[in-house]
Amino acid sequence: MKRISATLLVAAAGVFVFGQADPATVAKIVDEGKNHNQVMQHLAYLTSEIGPRLTGSPQLERACEWTMSKFREYGLQNVHLEQWGEWEVGFERGKRQSAKMVAPVERTFEFTSPSWTPGTNGPVRGKAVPEPATMADFEKVKDSLKGAWVLRRTAAGGRRGPQLTDEQKQVQEAVADAGIAGIVSGSRNELVLTSGRYNITWDALPTEVRPTIRKSDMDAIFEQIDAGKNVELEFDMEQRFVKGPRQLNNVVAEIPGTERPDEVVIVSGHLDSWDGPGSQGALDNGTGTMVALEAARILMKAGAKPKRTIRFIMWTGEEQGLFGSRAYVQAHKDEMDKISAVFVDDGGTNYQGGVSCTKEMESMLAQAFKPAMDAFPDMPMQIRVGDRIPPGGGSDHASFNAVGVPGFFWFETGTSDYNFVHHTQHDRYEKAIPEYLVQSSTNSAAASYIVACAPTLLPRPTPPPAGR
Repeated sequence: MKRISATLLVAAAGVFVFGQADPATVAKIVDEGKNHNQVMQHLAYLTSEIGPRLTGSPQLERACEWTMSKFREYGLQNVHLEQWGEWEVGFERGKRQSAKMVAPVERTFEFTSPSWTPGTNGPVRGKAVPEPATMADFEKVKDSLKGAWVLRRTAAGGRRGPQLTDEQKQVQEAVADAGIAGIVSGSRNELVLTSGRYNITWDALPTEVRPTIRKSDMDAIFEQIDAGKNVELEFDMEQRFVKGPRQLNNVVAEIPGTERPDEVVIVSGHLDSWDGPGSQGALDNGTGTMVALEAARILMKAGAKPKRTIRFIMWTGEEQGLFGSRAYVQAHKDEMDKISAVFVDDGGTNYQGGVSCTKEMESMLAQAFKPAMDAFPDMPMQIRVGDRIPPGGGSDHASFNAVGVPGFFWFETGTSDYNFVHHTQHDRYEKAIPEYLVQSSTNSAAASYIVACAPTLLPRPTPPPAGR
């Protein structure tokens, strides 16, 4: 009886609340999303059967193919890969990953290494030697460096890295030429962050093995060294370069519009991830892409017939520079004025808590968000109104905002600490919060449908006066 009453309530709201969207369809969307949601099943398969998905890796190719198969299974149309680029070298990190101190005491490390760098040929054990600070220090330890793991206590990370003096550069070159096993860096804290330089060539592949361990692990090593003990470390890092060219693609699927199919609402997230040991690419951004996939399933199950096309896009190359979305904007530049809105979910497992927009957009977006606000009253949403949509941002909405298309990055509201998982060893399935992802996928489905059925495209922001 309660479900029938809810349906009648939605129907009574009529055109005033949902524009030209069918109230009965909205009710079906909410019911399917709230009571029969499958987002966690999608995320479980993506993270456990496929795993992390570095751009240019075989794992990302598998994820693209699997995602396309799900879109087809749900009955979407125009399901395809859209190529945005090609890289000369790919990279694959295997499952054999371990790092530890083996003497004088045993200690297992949490660690990573940059993507697109070499691993080890099986377990490699060697003496731990602090990196010399000067050439005079190098002369003292050079005979002990062959086969050693050299400790670089300076915290790893940062795009530019430390500014080195000429002597420090000379020392590092001398150490690298001494036959060492690799350079071990310590992180700033208990998180180890994975990054890497993708733009390498097959004829000049990196050769330096460069694991990074937690600060506490590095401190434990130096505690033994400072006590006058010999320390041995062992790293086993299975990773390999993949010869290209590696074709790089976004995944695209559609629910065609019934009246204005050339006008589009985009629901999206980035399917690529970093791939450090321990990470499954779950919250960055398995959650956002599986929310989009589940939104597509919900809409098809509800029999939604949007007036405009709802296009689902799984971006790739986001982590290296928004490459997939930027290329899409360039390739479709003549179609940008037909895109009503671009919704991007890429902030972890918290629920969709609203967006920033201009005054012209507020009313339409408030209508679009109302079903989820009513269905999930304990997860309030907000619309922050400003003079313009913030033009920056580190995700794929920014590619559209740069050309004047309304791109929205959902506020991530809730209890999850995104910094704990972002690019770290903790980015795993068990960190996902099911009730938040249920809200997000339901809202993505309802909001995209209502915007797609609105009387007009979402209003563009008014350009600022000249001189501002």
